[in-house]
Amino acid sequence: MTTLLQEAMEKLSLLPEERQNELGKMLIDVAAEDLHPYVLSDDERAAIEESLAQAQQGAYATDEEVAAMWRRFGL
Repeated sequence: MTTLLQEAMEKLSLLPEERQNELGKMLIDVAAEDLHPYVLSDDERAAIEESLAQAQQGAYATDEEVAAMWRRFGL
C-alpha cells in the first residue's frame, strides 16, 4: 500500500461508519474496474468504429431524429 493511500485510509477511519462503508464500496468498484476492464465484443467494436466513421463524415442525427428518439423512450 502506498503512503498516500495509507494516509487516506487513516483519515477515512475518522468518518462515521456509514460513510466509511459508502467510500469502501466506491473503492472496491474502482478497483474492480481496473482489475477487470470491460472487453468489447466484436459487434460492439464494429458498431463503435462505424459510429466514428459516420462522425468523421459529418453524418450526425438531425434535431428531429434526436427528438423522435427521446419520444420513443418516453422522455
